Amino acid sequence: MLPETVFTTLELPASDRFEAWTEQLGRTHAPMHLSSERTADYRGRQRVIGLGEVTVWPATFDQLVFCRTPRLVRQSDPEVFHLSLLRRGDGTASWGRQQVGYGIDDFHVNCSSRSYEISTGPEPVTIVGLEIPLAAVDLPAGRAHEVVGRRISGREGMGALLAGLLVQLTSNTSSYRTADAERLGRVVTDLVTAVFAHTLDAEPSLPPEAHARTLVLRVKAFVRRHLGDPDLTPAKIAAAHHVSRSYLYRLFQGEGLSVASYIREQRLANAHRELTDPGLRHLPIQAIAARWGYPRPGDFTRAFRTAHGITPSELRNQVLNRTAVDGTPIDVDAVRMTPLAPHGHH
Repeated sequence: MLPETVFTTLELPASDRFEAWTEQLGRTHAPMHLSSERTADYRGRQRVIGLGEVTVWPATFDQLVFCRTPRLVRQSDPEVFHLSLLRRGDGTASWGRQQVGYGIDDFHVNCSSRSYEISTGPEPVTIVGLEIPLAAVDLPAGRAHEVVGRRISGREGMGALLAGLLVQLTSNTSSYRTADAERLGRVVTDLVTAVFAHTLDAEPSLPPEAHARTLVLRVKAFVRRHLGDPDLTPAKIAAAHHVSRSYLYRLFQGEGLSVASYIREQRLANAHRELTDPGLRHLPIQAIAARWGYPRPGDFTRAFRTAHGITPSELRNQVLNRTAVDGTPIDVDAVRMTPLAPHGHH
């Protein structure tokens, strides 16, 4: 499990909540003056997930105005970029005369070395916050600072890759090992650097290592979108990303897996989830197989049994029988998936 702490104002007396929230955000990002229309009984909850020198912090909180003044910058500057992915609510940010509005699935970017004012709307907001050292964003001549004040979409392009990674990472930290934290921090750093470079149209200036790791994330996202295509092959994936098959293989070797095994793992994981969903019991097994890129039922059965030691029909019968016995929905986590057997390249 990744290192994580949880802070909530609800554990404190109502009169102490806003002051405690102010101190907590000051520790997470940088000292700020905060104000709110709800200081008498402030509601805020924050999870802080440590990824080496990177911090990710999903949070939900009441209406709030953040103000980092020039004096506070002079007094204390942790020298970090902050990104917020807005998941619920809305807000505006101001840097001098510049003002930008933000909606759901937008990224807001600021820097602890600059003064700013941020106001959220009247309703509670949910964000995924991210703190990353200025020095970790490897772009030349301080160009990364030019991103501050720009609205970056988390719905498309590089921003969607970063948003997807942050949402996946924060939705279930127990699926990772503690040893994964620093590696995930490097992945996040590379992707933030790529998002900044894309926003500034400076991608050629990215270090080769960041280019490679970002390309792996793009390829994986492409694979997940095309799992239903039975003709999804390394050749097709390489062509879609304008690289050779041999280079694609080398990229995945750096991840400790092959292209073929990643495709198979994703297909079988999705099929397993649908087979163990009582709400999808009306779907024939061959229909589920076809949805995930197996048009020939025999191929699907063999691949599934090799990976999990059980056939798709046996797994589904377990689920239906257990539901029938006690009349309650099945706990799909109780139907364990055995590790996928390693295989070579296509």
